Amino acid sequence: MLRKLFKFHGGVKPQTNKERSTTAPIAPVPLPDRLVIPLHQSVGGHPRPLVQPGDRVFKGQRIGAADGNLSSAVHASTSGIVRDVLPAVMPHTSGLTTLSVVIEPDGEDRWGELERINVRAATPDELRDYLRDAGVVGLGGAVFPSHLKLKPGKEGRLDTLVINGAECEPFITCDDMLMRERAADMLKGISAMRHMLQAREVLIGIEDNKPEALAAVQAAITASGEQGIEALSIPTRYPAGGAKQLIRVLTGIEVPHGRRSTDFGVQCFNVGTAYSIHDALEHGRPLLSRVVTVAGNVDTPRNYDVLIGTPMDHVVRLAGAHPDTDRYIMGGPMMGVRMPAFDVPVVKATNCILVGSPALFPPPPPEMPCIRCGECAKACPADLAPFEMYWFSRAKNFGKTQEYHLFDCIECGCCSFVCPSHIPLVDYFRFSKSEIWAREREKEAADTARERFEFKNLRQEREKQEKAEKLAAKAAATREKVAGEAAPPGATPTAAKPTGGDAKRALIEAAMEKARQQKAQIAPKNTDASTPGVQAEMAAIDARRAALEQPTEPPPPAGQA
Repeated sequence: MLRKLFKFHGGVKPQTNKERSTTAPIAPVPLPDRLVIPLHQSVGGHPRPLVQPGDRVFKGQRIGAADGNLSSAVHASTSGIVRDVLPAVMPHTSGLTTLSVVIEPDGEDRWGELERINVRAATPDELRDYLRDAGVVGLGGAVFPSHLKLKPGKEGRLDTLVINGAECEPFITCDDMLMRERAADMLKGISAMRHMLQAREVLIGIEDNKPEALAAVQAAITASGEQGIEALSIPTRYPAGGAKQLIRVLTGIEVPHGRRSTDFGVQCFNVGTAYSIHDALEHGRPLLSRVVTVAGNVDTPRNYDVLIGTPMDHVVRLAGAHPDTDRYIMGGPMMGVRMPAFDVPVVKATNCILVGSPALFPPPPPEMPCIRCGECAKACPADLAPFEMYWFSRAKNFGKTQEYHLFDCIECGCCSFVCPSHIPLVDYFRFSKSEIWAREREKEAADTARERFEFKNLRQEREKQEKAEKLAAKAAATREKVAGEAAPPGATPTAAKPTGGDAKRALIEAAMEKARQQKAQIAPKNTDASTPGVQAEMAAIDARRAALEQPTEPPPPAGQA
């Protein structure tokens, strides 16, 4: 029985340009002179460096520890010497730097001691923690830590595990070749994921322009004998590889704004992620490399198995870049981002290095005014109104852009692709998102500062009140003591409850009274003349005083005898 497939709104059909890079098998890449491994390669916190310059590391050794649960570890891609731990330019169009570990390979590619886990005896939580420490993240583009997505949600189990083999963007064929060559291992990873999620069924969606990959996966399913796993051919339409779009096509479920797919019993993973999970659980190997497509302005487009941290130009040289190359794009022409330099490293998010030139990617035509034709709304797979978001983004009215669900935009580029006025709509949406995030950070910082200031004032008021209460209590105790000493025998002193204004006065009176009592006790000791010693001393003093008071006789004048 054929499973019913559904359609998603919008989408486009750009030229695929995939044929040339699938004619040869996946090839290894020789070790470069150095590896630059960024510590921050996934969504979440920045991993903490575990090595320092001069350290010797082995392949698979952890060099960055996960910082909290929303993070993932980073490992050395080969053996060698750590030459530096410093900020290096990251593969992002911004050209910003991130803390990275620079390793000089020793050429031995020697593995260190790998941490193993008994997959059959381990609990799902133990498997998830192991994958976190193995650095496994989503390889479909979002690089979200996989151990977090492998939680089944509130129900404790899922209905459907969706595996994304659509690979809809032009030029990119890394998932296609992975399914062709490593379908059996990928399927073992899917089985482990199914166990952790307690999924009832598994649906693998593959676009119908990849018949070899579909046949290889179906053959692996038949050989495994596992029930409840099905590989389905879906229509080729960009962006069918989007998570929400693929879930809609395979299950008919539309995940609404503000909800997660797990709320509807569905979770989606990339085929590359499934293979890396198998590699980690079965062989103990952390995520050190990935399959990368090199295409575009090169002699021989091909897929390579590239170590994380390898400079992009080192990989591109193997494919033979043409002399007029002027840019590298990480990703495809629709959603890819231009690299700030040719030697930025390959990271876990790198699925394609698209080599560009002025001939392959000519400058865009000049932007013209919006004519409100509505073509962008027809093509939007998220069912948004891009022309409205464009007007408010251009006017910097970011509140209105959010009312039109700006953050539901997946930046697929369909709207820009069909716009007859050649407006770079996605650039406007990215600008609006960045501005909103910046203002949110500023607001959060201001709120934090205000809360700290209010807490400081509250603490000072509390301390002042506690001090006044202590003074009042001490004054009351002093009053009771003074009243008790001054009361006649047999009288019962009555405690007077002082007010806050009397506290200081009571303390002063108590101090003065205490001083008078001390003076009264000391004075008799200094003036008591009843003892013989004191009487003799006083007589000596009187005699000396009398001698000093007697007049002295003046000396006789000179010359008188």
